[in-house]
Amino acid sequence: MDTPHKQPTFGLAIIPILFLIVALSINVYIFGDAGLDGSSQTVLILASGVAALVASRLGYTWAELRAGAVKSISSAMPSILILLLIGSLAGTWLLSGIVPALIYYGLQILNPTIFLFAACIVCAIVSLATGSSWTTVATVGIALLGIGKALGLEEGVIAGAIISGAYFGDKMSPLSDTTNLAPAVAGTDLFTHIRYMAYTTIPSISITLIIFLFIGLGIDNSTPPDIGAILQAIDSSFNITPWLFIVPLIVISMIVKKVPAIPSLLTGSLLGGIFAVIFQPQAVTQIAGDGLSFSVASYTAVMKAMYGKIAITTENELVNDLLSSKGMSGMLNTIWLILVAMVFGGIMEKSGLLHRITAAIISKVKSTGSLIASTAGTCIFFNVTASDQYLAIVVPGRMYADTFKDRELAPENLSRTLEDSATVTSVLVPWNTCGATQTGVLGVATLTYAPFAFFCILSPFMTMLFGYFNIKIRKL
Repeated sequence: MDTPHKQPTFGLAIIPILFLIVALSINVYIFGDAGLDGSSQTVLILASGVAALVASRLGYTWAELRAGAVKSISSAMPSILILLLIGSLAGTWLLSGIVPALIYYGLQILNPTIFLFAACIVCAIVSLATGSSWTTVATVGIALLGIGKALGLEEGVIAGAIISGAYFGDKMSPLSDTTNLAPAVAGTDLFTHIRYMAYTTIPSISITLIIFLFIGLGIDNSTPPDIGAILQAIDSSFNITPWLFIVPLIVISMIVKKVPAIPSLLTGSLLGGIFAVIFQPQAVTQIAGDGLSFSVASYTAVMKAMYGKIAITTENELVNDLLSSKGMSGMLNTIWLILVAMVFGGIMEKSGLLHRITAAIISKVKSTGSLIASTAGTCIFFNVTASDQYLAIVVPGRMYADTFKDRELAPENLSRTLEDSATVTSVLVPWNTCGATQTGVLGVATLTYAPFAFFCILSPFMTMLFGYFNIKIRKL
């Protein structure tokens, strides 16, 4: 016979959240960017324990809570596999010269004044074509970060421009999973959703681009970096040729043709290894070590690039910082963070604590503006607590669907709000799957780039502004 479950009070339901907020605040204050090395993961484990204790008071058994945690983790497994393959791809694309070639040609085209503006636009176009912010950041994003650092820009603002563009494209692309998920949950069709979302998204990206343009105009170019020395260092270590771009073009075309992310990234990683052997024998020998036949050295270097840390050494220290990768092993801290975050979210959801908190929010809704603001706030809340953007779309979408219908609001109002708040703010939360992933891929802490991810910050405010001023609010 199942143990009867009590309904939590709001005060009881909020205890694990308060504990998490206080503990993470202390953790960030003490450890700073090093929090992802293990202390933040430990905080999430402790918060999961607090949530389990609260749930046990409500009559939930450990077996039930464990089942909720396991279900939550299983939903993140595709993301974890993608993360490992992104690490592998980053390694082989470095060894093959693909990333160095992108940096090499990019330095000759871009300058510090327009770089942030251009980086945002480039990532927006690639992400719009592929429907994947993760793939965009892991490919052109890594190269753009290297170019920006070589131009002397701060890594936080560079990453902010990359992520702003990537998440704009992801949000507006008909190929994106979240862009298909939001209208499905809300009860509208894909292209109605995209057209309606453009009303809030285009102003947000326009303001973002203007901000990056002004930041670029304010950059001090009085002591520009020695681009010539950087180009010479890259050219002396790699065989730079446009033929290297065949690999990223193949990967992008696969994604455009709706080949799933995992086989696409695996193909890109393996092709990177093949191109390394063909075009970069010098780099292969440097990574594998002396005294090996070329066939053994090729296998050794490609394997090291896929699973572990590699670095190409030149006479230029700045270039040395750019030409390094941690492979799959560099993603392990991120995967650890995702696993424990999903445990916390799973226990909170299974025990009904998340539902109790959001129900209290719905009860306060009065006007159309407050309904949209509450929906946006709930999406952000789920990004913080459930640590997954898909849950942050699905759960609030189901919760608010009837309320939007009762208020005679068309479902595209709901789908737009879900995307404007859930999709884009996920990358601003360090322990969310998206925030943790981009930190792992770019090597830039979430809290370092978050203040400069202007598009992601502006989007929820824009959708709330439209709600309160009754702009483009379609009625049934």
